[in-house]
Amino acid sequence: MAIPVLTSSRLVLRPLEPDDAADIQYLFPCWEIVRYLTKQIPWPYPAGAALDFINHVALSAMERGTGWFWSIRRKEDERHLIGVINLSLGGDSNRGFWLAPKWQHQGVMSEACHSVTEFWFNVLGQEVLRVTKAKDNQASRRISERNGMRVVATKETDYIGGRMPSEIWEMTRSEWNAKTKAG
Repeated sequence: MAIPVLTSSRLVLRPLEPDDAADIQYLFPCWEIVRYLTKQIPWPYPAGAALDFINHVALSAMERGTGWFWSIRRKEDERHLIGVINLSLGGDSNRGFWLAPKWQHQGVMSEACHSVTEFWFNVLGQEVLRVTKAKDNQASRRISERNGMRVVATKETDYIGGRMPSEIWEMTRSEWNAKTKAG
């Protein structure tokens, strides 16, 4: 399945490609972005890490049909990405994202999450969406709450910012569709 371009009122989500590496390499290595991300990400973020991620993680998963990765762009300036959002099959982290600090707290990520969650449930036909997040990541928690997700488990997870309590949030396709139809 080709990964489609997704649009919303303010955003264009384009499938991630190698040309996105320069913007990612510039924006991503920021403590506000990485502190609640998985310890698997190299930190400090080395030169070339963005291109390596795109070529060996994102494109590989997209080719296998196990992952979908998009650059987040504003319709007003589609030349530059402002973040990345992805979906992945299996496990307790089906959706992940990051957004440049300049664009945080403006509803941008909520809008991007709505688009990819709709894709997850109603294009890919997945029955359950799970996301794992640091309990202290209040902004991410608010997005899950607004999506209608609920905490189903807790655990300890190693993040770039250290070992922290985590929560696994969950929502079913029927819950999503009932919420989005209700308004």
